[in-house]
Amino acid sequence: MSNQKEKLFTDFPPVSTEEWMEVINKDLKGADFQKRLVWKTNEGFNVNPFYRAENIEGFSSAGNLPGQFPYVRSTRKDNVWYVRQDIDVNDYADANRKALSLLDKGVTSLGFHLPKNDLSAENLKVLLNGIAPDKVELNFRTCISKTHELARLVVAYVTSQNLDLLRCFGSIEYDPFRKILKKGVDVPNWMNDAAEMVKITASLPRYRSISITGNLLNDAGAYSYQELGFSLSYANQLLGALIGKGLAPSLVAKKIKFELGVGSNYFMEIAKFRAGRWLWAEIVNAYKPPCPPYIECENTAADGTCLCAAKMNIHASTSRFNQSLYDPYVNLLRTQTEAMSATLGAVDSLTVRPFDEAFETPSEFAKRIAVNQQLLLKEEAHFDKVTDPSSGSYYIETLTVSLAEQAWKLFLETEEKGFYEALKAGTVQDAIAASCDARFNAVANRKEILLGTNQYPNFTEKMAEKLADPKDHSCGCGTGDKTALKPLVIRRLAEPFNTLRLATEKSGKTPKVFMLTIGNLAMRLARSQFSSNFFSCAGYQIIDNNGFPTVEDGVTAARNAGADVVVLCSSDDEYVELAPKAFYLLKGGKEIFVVAGAPACMDDLKAHGIEYFIHVRSNVYETLKGFNKRLL
Repeated sequence: MSNQKEKLFTDFPPVSTEEWMEVINKDLKGADFQKRLVWKTNEGFNVNPFYRAENIEGFSSAGNLPGQFPYVRSTRKDNVWYVRQDIDVNDYADANRKALSLLDKGVTSLGFHLPKNDLSAENLKVLLNGIAPDKVELNFRTCISKTHELARLVVAYVTSQNLDLLRCFGSIEYDPFRKILKKGVDVPNWMNDAAEMVKITASLPRYRSISITGNLLNDAGAYSYQELGFSLSYANQLLGALIGKGLAPSLVAKKIKFELGVGSNYFMEIAKFRAGRWLWAEIVNAYKPPCPPYIECENTAADGTCLCAAKMNIHASTSRFNQSLYDPYVNLLRTQTEAMSATLGAVDSLTVRPFDEAFETPSEFAKRIAVNQQLLLKEEAHFDKVTDPSSGSYYIETLTVSLAEQAWKLFLETEEKGFYEALKAGTVQDAIAASCDARFNAVANRKEILLGTNQYPNFTEKMAEKLADPKDHSCGCGTGDKTALKPLVIRRLAEPFNTLRLATEKSGKTPKVFMLTIGNLAMRLARSQFSSNFFSCAGYQIIDNNGFPTVEDGVTAARNAGADVVVLCSSDDEYVELAPKAFYLLKGGKEIFVVAGAPACMDDLKAHGIEYFIHVRSNVYETLKGFNKRLL
């Protein structure tokens, strides 16, 4: 085999952007390029259909290396992340058995949610029996009122093991504003409490103790730039306040951990993690944190600034917001692409949520699959062998910069008052609620797709009997407090459609939707498929047909089938004659007559008394909600 390296493309002349645009405009045949091919993102910037090298000229991020400030590509030179799974601790010995079993199955990070009433050194010893703190990332969480006590117990336990503390990684998760975000309860003493957490855990240099729970914003429906911009403002509020109380900047920065959600917008989520590291590095570097004397820093600037302190530690969790009740195995597809985005985006640790979490306490099978999804990425797809493969991609580099700009703009706006004041004023909650409402509207109109929920649902599926009462894992603290502030409203994007389907199931009646297909073959097939998907979203029974020679035959067949809804599926031209005929033949019966499409003759058909039309501009949810009122 020849070792000669040939330049394969030297025989091809370069093609300019102008030449590409000429071909594109020719193919568009006069259609507007901006309207047809440019994607207007929810993040506030537009995305073009193609990018070229010239688009990333001057981008500082494009020349960044993994592990190099400002850490756009990664805070590490490798891409080995922790595979995390959480355990709700009720019985300490049983939780220990579960933890050891998880470690045998490939988990490398454990999250323990401990009850507040029986925290003790003895119970912690039982919980961690046989688990090496220098081999496994250990994360602990309890009621916020007991977090300081838990932190002291964990510090005492780890330091008593005679281990190299620089090899012990983990966190004691204290979120100063959790009560505001989840319950609307103010926490005026947050600054002193956060400072105390940093002091307690100072002897464990690799343990994080301040959690920035951006994943709560994600679960409430925030867009990517909002999750990032508000999380950065949240972290900066804490960083500045604790430095102001006399704590070392490098110490505080290294105690902050970002918990971020990851949604199904594949490339945008990759860009989010890259942009997040970049912006946080610049924020921390602005404080000029000196290197701590007890650690030999591996990355120090010429002026003595500790660049390692500027590394963003990210724990990602797949999103709750887009998990669906119906067709729950689609949740596996969602969490898999989300896990891919997170790991390609070089997060430090990742939790994949079980696919059945939306309707029941996760089964052992679902939890095992959730772990295996990460193991597949490591052991089969080798995602841990390449660091930031998206680097140099004109598209992702542009997304990274554009998203960073939008998040930074929001960060600066929030910083005018400060994140805490913004929370008390409700501006953060209102902004996220507005985004959530916009996303619900997009799903209702099928501008945002949830496969199996508002598109291609399985109308034969039943879930009402499988739906378990959700367990409340909160400690109950603050429940009786006056909620003068606004909490985040946590919902799932599929909830409106779940309500429709459950109403159909619980009614004991399944409406029958009959497709009266006639005329033009291509149009009737397309419209019957569209209509079938449309009505299936409410769990109605669909009766499709190959086609009828006459309207009379179709109406007779519909009545013989006991149809509740008859949908005429044909072409616009044929509707002029066929729709009034079908309407009058059905008049006086129980059937609801619907025309599939928005024909030019719609006003004329309405004049005949035809009321219902379904088409791509229909609000699917509101339309089906109206049908439920009539049929159930």
